[in-house]
Amino acid sequence: MSAKPTISASNLAAASIAVGIAVLGIKFAAWGLTGSVALLSDALESVVNVGAAIAALFAVRLSQLPADENHPYGHHKVEYLSAVLEGALIVLAAFLILREAIGGFMNPQQIEAPWLGLAINASAGAINAAWAVVLIRFGRRHRSPALSADGRHLAADTVTTVGVLLGLILSVVTGWAILDPLLAGAVACNVIWSGWSLIRESVGGLMDAAPPPDELDRIREAIAKSAGGAIEAHDLRARHAGRRTFVDFHLVVPEDMNVTDAHEICDRIERAVRKTVGEALISIHVEPEHKSKHQSTLAADPAAILIEGHEALRTYH
Repeated sequence: MSAKPTISASNLAAASIAVGIAVLGIKFAAWGLTGSVALLSDALESVVNVGAAIAALFAVRLSQLPADENHPYGHHKVEYLSAVLEGALIVLAAFLILREAIGGFMNPQQIEAPWLGLAINASAGAINAAWAVVLIRFGRRHRSPALSADGRHLAADTVTTVGVLLGLILSVVTGWAILDPLLAGAVACNVIWSGWSLIRESVGGLMDAAPPPDELDRIREAIAKSAGGAIEAHDLRARHAGRRTFVDFHLVVPEDMNVTDAHEICDRIERAVRKTVGEALISIHVEPEHKSKHQSTLAADPAAILIEGHEALRTYH
């Protein structure tokens, strides 16, 4: 279950813009000192970081709006749109970097003031690395696709920075100027892969992909442990939309059970599922006993529940 955050997602997204602008300034300062094409490529990726952080802020704030007449299920999916946009911006940055790399390859030059420039760029990489950890942890814990995407982008940017720094150190030591544009080309390839991976994952959220198997197992277990008095649960489905989990299934109850008792079981199940997955919208279709899909020896025992896909049959007293 997601714990209540001590800092809001909106505040964290706003802070990302400030961090991105600071890192951008540091990286362009390193490029200005050295004239390195590889450092310029690293700085260009940070331009995208700032744009992505702005998009994430708008997406996070919009996703927090309550459901309304036009959006009865809420606005949570807008975070996936932000993540797709960020992936597209990453790919765009890669092509900008590739263009600079080609120009540098055609006319390779020794970089100037290399050690100071590399030290400055390293400080920017350290800031990105620390902030990426903050965003990824928060995004995973509170299921924010926009912040998770922003954090993963910064993590990829950090890997790029480390690779560029190591390569440029080798270039300075060996005097091989051609390594500078070659490194920029390698950065572009890494950035393209990062952007494509992010787009693919975010589209999965827009297409209502099912939660991971272990999460489905936890949902099944929550239902099985809280549905005392019912006979069976089947046709379980679940999907994520940002922080919210949508769950629906059929619940079979004894033929002679009244509406009040069936409703009480449903309320108990909903509380258990929300305790397991956090914010959730749960739809339970109650069915009479003859709708059961399993020939269970528990059918005669109103204190037992058989849930489809859950091997443990638990009896409640």
